[in-house]
Amino acid sequence: MEKLQILHLVGSAVSDFYCELSRLYAQDCLQNTANPDLYEFHIAYVSPDLRWRFPKSLDNAEIAQTPSVSVPEAVAVLIQLQIDVMVPQMFCLPGMTQYRALFDLLKIPYVGNSAELMALAADKAKAKAVVSAAGVTVPAGKVLHRGDCLSVSRPSIIKPNHSDNSLGLSLVTETTDGDAAFATAFEYADEVLVEEFIELGREVRCGVIVQAGELVCLPLEEYAVNPETHPIRTYADKLKQSQDGSLDCAAKEKTKAWIVDPRDPVTQRVWAIAKQCHVALGCRHYSLFDFRIDPHGQPWFLEAGLYCSFAQKSVISMMAQAAGISLTDLFQNMVQMAVAGEAASFGDRLMIAQIDTKAETYS
Repeated sequence: MEKLQILHLVGSAVSDFYCELSRLYAQDCLQNTANPDLYEFHIAYVSPDLRWRFPKSLDNAEIAQTPSVSVPEAVAVLIQLQIDVMVPQMFCLPGMTQYRALFDLLKIPYVGNSAELMALAADKAKAKAVVSAAGVTVPAGKVLHRGDCLSVSRPSIIKPNHSDNSLGLSLVTETTDGDAAFATAFEYADEVLVEEFIELGREVRCGVIVQAGELVCLPLEEYAVNPETHPIRTYADKLKQSQDGSLDCAAKEKTKAWIVDPRDPVTQRVWAIAKQCHVALGCRHYSLFDFRIDPHGQPWFLEAGLYCSFAQKSVISMMAQAAGISLTDLFQNMVQMAVAGEAASFGDRLMIAQIDTKAETYS
């Protein structure tokens, strides 16, 4: 059997921050999923100047020494390499949408969700509108723009409508400044989401994978939050940056996150809702959702994070490991589905088209 030619698409068209975040996870994936008998790995590295490089490794020195090429030249390289499947490793919005769409145009299959769905999920308000229409409980919210009346009830969550890792997120209470929260959020996006604050019981994340045509929910990951001292997760809970500028994953520290015992009563409730979300959004291959559990045990959908880099430290990888699925088996399963062209979409995509595309308010 010939080796599969697998391309890892790494970097960012937006910022050095996202470049380093992408490189951090992709390097982990390359080191822990390599199988010379099955795959030949290739790397395409995109930088914020929109130039492409094809380095032999993700060592910073190797990337810097590799000549850069334009987009048309990069497409020629991709065609010459005869790539069988692409693994998306870009975390910026263009990387999750436009660059995936490029591979659709080139008819090169890729692991994970489509460019269209990634664009939908990146808009937090629209994603909530879709799952809410399917009967999933979501916090009430509205989208505001610069120049709107920026009023807010207390307590509320204010955050950019398009942003990850809790960048620009604030909890506004009677003792905090709403104007400052809006100013912070607008630093990261032109649309700001104002959301009902859900009283804290717990906060969990649920991964769903497709196996043999069936949806399989993975053990939940729970995050360290406290209603009195730490009611929401912030950027510092997810990523940390060293003095030399390199990034690491604070969320993987055992004091900040842990796997929930599947016998915990909350698991079955969250699993059922996660499957609803997967179907409603029309996900393929895998999905990942964040839920707030209120003091009465009711799960509330917070957002969809529909990507996985297949690094050991990736959330879905860690959940799969807890379920007895090795990273190599998980990776192989996803690659095989992508190569076979199995969309494994369990939702009716017409539902997405029927949702008000502005999604200015939802409940």
